[in-house]
Amino acid sequence: MESPHHSCECRCAVSTTNDRVALLAEIREIADRHQTRIVCFDAEKLACRAHAEHACRFAWRSFYSGTPISNSFEMEALLYAAGTRQCSVAATFGIHNGENRLYVCCCPARDGIWDDLARHLTFVPGIDESMTEEKTTRLMALFGITEEECAAAGPGRIPALVLERVAFLEVSK
Repeated sequence: MESPHHSCECRCAVSTTNDRVALLAEIREIADRHQTRIVCFDAEKLACRAHAEHACRFAWRSFYSGTPISNSFEMEALLYAAGTRQCSVAATFGIHNGENRLYVCCCPARDGIWDDLARHLTFVPGIDESMTEEKTTRLMALFGITEEECAAAGPGRIPALVLERVAFLEVSK
């Protein structure tokens, strides 16, 4: 990261992998070659694309203010996405073995990076962000959102409550 100004581009992708460690090593090599940072978020654990973008924005600010929780930008972004200070929990918000639906953020985006990543990931126009009952239940459990909070916030407010958890990590540091 060469600029203190936040600049990330986020795209949607799918990938199936049997070797998460090898895939992450390939992605790190691409990031290093392009002098950028790449974070892959598990879309199943995020409320929406804005969730990934907010996590990167907070991670960027944290690194440039000299107050990161972790020792890498990628883990910092995952920590914010998970709304926790626990790296073991945050790591589950990234790529996993099996089928992955992903938000892939490049900070900053560079010429040719998406082509290089397309050798390992399949980019798609978007990911279904509808708030099904299953996704609502999953997000409530992951972020400790109570029925009372949902009732107070009103219908369809799970994404806003999740983004609140992301922002709260900044306050609780």
